[in-house]
Order: sequence, then C-alpha cells, then structure tokens
Amino acid sequence: MAQDALGMIETKGLCTLLEATDAALKAANVTMTGYQSIGSGHVAAFFRGDVASLKAAVDAGADAAKRVGEVIAVQVIPRPHDELQLLGKWISA
Repeated sequence: MAQDALGMIETKGLCTLLEATDAALKAANVTMTGYQSIGSGHVAAFFRGDVASLKAAVDAGADAAKRVGEVIAVQVIPRPHDELQLLGKWISA
C-alpha cells in the first residue's frame, strides 16, 4: 500500500507554529493532519504529501517561523511505517 510521507515542524510557541504552518501550506501541495502541544511551550504540526512537496513545505515553513520565533526541529519521513499511525490521530492521514 502506497503511503504519503510525513512531515513535521516543531516550534517554541503557537504563534511561531501558525506562521510556519501558513507558509508550509502555501508553499506546496501538502495537507495538515493536525498539531500537538508537546509541553514547555513547544508545539508541532504534522503534514502529509509526497516527499518533494513535504520537503519544500517544511523548509518554507521553517524559514518563515525563524523570522518570528524559534524553530526546534523539522523532519520529513519518506515512508513511515503503518504502525506509526498508532501514536495518535494527529498524524494519521
């Protein structure tokens, strides 16, 4: 079964994450599947799409977020394992 790649952007602060998410969604054809508050002000947004689109989206999102606040992490997983979706519906397609 072909599965979309998984992209993530983690920032410190919700306003920074909103800036990152807005830029990411405008930059490429990706879908935001949710977000998660991690603690200590850290929040992460999750995206699905093809690898090239996700790479472009999370890079654009991280660049936009750096102008507003602090980016903690950016990651693209090209072929996430099916059981990774068991972590919660915030990353499921």
